[in-house]
Amino acid sequence: MRKQISNVKKQIGRFWYRYPWFGRIFILGILILVYGWAFQGLKLDLEALNGSIPFMQDFLSRLFPPDWSVLDLAVKSLIETVQISLWGTTIGAVLSLPIAIVSAKNLAPRWLRWMANLLQNAVRSVPSIVLGLFFVSATGLGAPAGTLALSIYTIGYLAKFYQESIESVDRDSLESLKVIGASSLQIAQYGVIPQVLPLMLGYTLWMFEYNIRAASVLGVVGAGGIGFELVNYIRSFEYTKATTMILVLLVVVTAIDFLSSQLRDRLEAKY
Repeated sequence: MRKQISNVKKQIGRFWYRYPWFGRIFILGILILVYGWAFQGLKLDLEALNGSIPFMQDFLSRLFPPDWSVLDLAVKSLIETVQISLWGTTIGAVLSLPIAIVSAKNLAPRWLRWMANLLQNAVRSVPSIVLGLFFVSATGLGAPAGTLALSIYTIGYLAKFYQESIESVDRDSLESLKVIGASSLQIAQYGVIPQVLPLMLGYTLWMFEYNIRAASVLGVVGAGGIGFELVNYIRSFEYTKATTMILVLLVVVTAIDFLSSQLRDRLEAKY
């Protein structure tokens, strides 16, 4: 029986070696089927989409010109958004590190990894809007709710990014520390963190950029920041004032993206 299985494996291996193009065609066929199935789920009505163009043009025309009379309020709200993002990202990053350590395959036992990964998946499964609503009900409208919501939301992603970074470290250095009798905490402190620190800082900066946008979305449920003012203007059909908020947010997000990219480049060059 084993010989038959072995012969079959050899024949399959020879087939793939002789006809490597067959595998590419097979994968392409699978992709076409998957995307075809997904397209059916969209249920696009192309005629309705074509007829909606005038309505889209009408909506865009109401956004301009921007009403600069609310610029002071936009800047003030944006500062609050940045403050929310900064604290939310920092708290989330600090809490993500121990979760990532106990989630990593090369550091933690299987039962502990299973629990930590389950926690990560549970956090990622909850939309930021739901977290915002939960903390608004606990602390009321304003920045504290947004900060707490972003903190939890950040854990779901940074813990996973940190975990992937930890699992990619050089195993030989970890084995050397184990041989000399280092504890798990010492292995993490002296063998893992120095190797993954640049990656972690890069991921944290990226998450801060993302949280600027996420914080503006949380304003929809009253969690403070520029999003709160933006949704109020949209609900009251003051679209030109909403445009001012969007433009100010665009400028700041672009600036933060540029600065964080420069910082990431310097970290990569340094380490």
